[in-house]
Amino acid sequence: MPTVGQLTAPAGNYLLNPRPGPGVCRVCCNLTDGFARCYACGSIEPWIAAVAPISYSFSGGQLHHALAGYKRRTGAASRRMSVELAAIAWRFLAEHEACVARAAGVDGFEIVATVPSGGRGRDERHPLRRIVAELCGPTRERHERLLLRSETDVTGRAFSAHKYEPVRELHGEPVLLIDDTWTTGTNAQSAAAALREAGAGQIGAVVIGRFLNREWHQNERRLRALPQPFDWGTCALHDE
Repeated sequence: MPTVGQLTAPAGNYLLNPRPGPGVCRVCCNLTDGFARCYACGSIEPWIAAVAPISYSFSGGQLHHALAGYKRRTGAASRRMSVELAAIAWRFLAEHEACVARAAGVDGFEIVATVPSGGRGRDERHPLRRIVAELCGPTRERHERLLLRSETDVTGRAFSAHKYEPVRELHGEPVLLIDDTWTTGTNAQSAAAALREAGAGQIGAVVIGRFLNREWHQNERRLRALPQPFDWGTCALHDE
C-alpha cells in the first residue's frame, strides 16, 4: 500500500503554492491588479475566518483535470483521482491545519464538513464527502454532513445564506470546511453563512484548488514565476 508521501510525490511537479503579498487577495489568494481583495471577495461578507487554498488550479492543468475528472468520470479513473486528491488533502492538513486554526483564532476544529454541490441533484452523490469522510485520515473521524442543498433558487454562483440548510443546530463549535475548488468563493461563503446561522463558531476553510484564469492580465507570467517544485512545508497562512 503506497504511503501518503509516495502518493503525493508526483503532485509536487504540478501543484503551485499560493503566495500572499502585494497583488494577491488577502482572503482567497486570487491574483489581483494591485488590490488587497479580489472583486468577488470584496463583494461578499467574509463568513469564513481563514481560507487556505492548497494550490492554484487553471484550465489545462493537471490539478484542474483531477478536480473535474473525479466528479465527472466513473470507475477506476474516478477512484484513482479521488485517491490522488485525498492524499493531497491528507498531507496538507497534517502539516497545516494548525495554521488554519491559528489564523481563524481557535485552538482547533472539532468538526469537519464539506461544501455541498450547488445543484440539488448532484449533491446526493458528491464524491468530495467520500474523500473527507473515508479516504483522508486527518478528517475521517471528525466529518459530519452538516449541510444540504436547500430548495431556495439561487442563480449561478451567486451568494445566498439560504443556499444550504443545516442538518442540526450547533453550539459554538469551530468548523473546518473543505471544498474541492474555489472560483468565486460564493458556495463556500454561502455554506459558512448557513453554519454560522446554525450556531457554529469560527469557520476555517481548506480548498484543494484555487482556480485562476491564466489569460487574465499578467496571470500567465505570474504563475510561471512561482517556485517549483511545490513546497509542502509552507501554506498561504503559514507566515501570517
